[in-house]
Amino acid sequence: MLRKRGSLILCGTFLFITWNAILVLLLWGRPPPGQPGEPGRDKGEVAEGPTHDVVADVLRMADTFEAELERQKNILLQIQNHQSLWDPSNRDKPKVDGPRQPVIPILVIACNRVTVRRCLDKLLQHRPSAELHPIIVSQDCGHAETAEVIRSYGNQVTHLKQPDLSDIAVRPQHKKFQGYYKISRHYRWALNQVFKTLSHTSVVIVEDDLEVAPDFFEYFRALLPLLKSDTNLWCVSAWNDNGRDGYVDPGQTNLLYRTDFFPGLGWMLLKDVWEELEPKWPAAFWDDWMRQPEQRRDRACIRPEISRTLTFGRQGVSLGQFYDKYLRYIKLNTKFVPFTKLDLSYLKEETYRKLFEKEVYSAPVVTYEVVKQGQLKGPGPFRLQYSTKDSFKVLAKNLGIMDDLKSGVPRTGYRGVVSFISRGQRVYLAPPPGWTQYDTSWS
Repeated sequence: MLRKRGSLILCGTFLFITWNAILVLLLWGRPPPGQPGEPGRDKGEVAEGPTHDVVADVLRMADTFEAELERQKNILLQIQNHQSLWDPSNRDKPKVDGPRQPVIPILVIACNRVTVRRCLDKLLQHRPSAELHPIIVSQDCGHAETAEVIRSYGNQVTHLKQPDLSDIAVRPQHKKFQGYYKISRHYRWALNQVFKTLSHTSVVIVEDDLEVAPDFFEYFRALLPLLKSDTNLWCVSAWNDNGRDGYVDPGQTNLLYRTDFFPGLGWMLLKDVWEELEPKWPAAFWDDWMRQPEQRRDRACIRPEISRTLTFGRQGVSLGQFYDKYLRYIKLNTKFVPFTKLDLSYLKEETYRKLFEKEVYSAPVVTYEVVKQGQLKGPGPFRLQYSTKDSFKVLAKNLGIMDDLKSGVPRTGYRGVVSFISRGQRVYLAPPPGWTQYDTSWS
């Protein structure tokens, strides 16, 4: 029915143009004004009909005919533009007004888990636009069953296959880490495909064991301008390492932070940062390499109070490290926050640092025992102070937050401060006032 309607439209358009062209020719056959067959015109007006100058008449006819064809072409273009509205497949596409919106592709890193279907189903369920968020699945490992799952999505996703499936030569003591070497090789290849082959300028990276929140796409779209404009940022992450249920404020779904710790697990990267990192990309353990001072260069990431991703992959090269104790309990946001309509200027470095430090260091200092026993008095927030690596690790472990440090930076930390909820009260685990830099020996 739709094809028949389109044919009728084109046929009608052709007849319309032809009829108007014939009218133009017929009009030139009419006698000039003032001659029999046409009402007279005012004296002094010059007739513009055919004259005895045949060449001049032909040229004038050509100009008039060209103008008429141009008008008909514009009408045809309007018809074609409106025809797209009659196509049911276009009804749900976003109407883009004003400046062209940026395209942010989603890169899914896959290997041999058929449960990639859960990841892709959620991405497709929450994706607002296929044009603005193309999904690129890069598969390593050559696993046939996983490849078949990815192929089943047809043109909803782009399926790339990492061509080098060979083992990587490693020193004997690293033989058990072969998987980490292959993952690093895959990341490098996949990101080069996105930025160099496909020429995108930004990307959001997820792995095949992540489920995304309803406002996952909204979150990254809203933060892309900040990531581009703030040179002291180098990523935006959907993940809160201490985001377990009970350790976050469920009423603060729109709360965002700066963090000195690279979180990963659903994160946005710009092309210019990749061009900086790619030449020195590591052979293995790429995420910990990202957390080193040489790569971070005092830059921060944005992360949410409540995670916009959830990992369901217990089994992997890390053999479930941290999964049973922490990761399986991460709270996934379920409420849509219209981040693109919010004022996020408070996240700019200078503004954020002043506000954050004022809130942290004006909070009353409390003891571990008071926090642990739930005896905090007042609305909060409260400050719990540490001064050494050991005191941080003991406090973090006993309070139930992640106690490991990478190059001296605690997970979720910003200027040494870790924010979390304890029995409904905001607590800042913080170094003494006057903090200046991380001690890389704290690892």
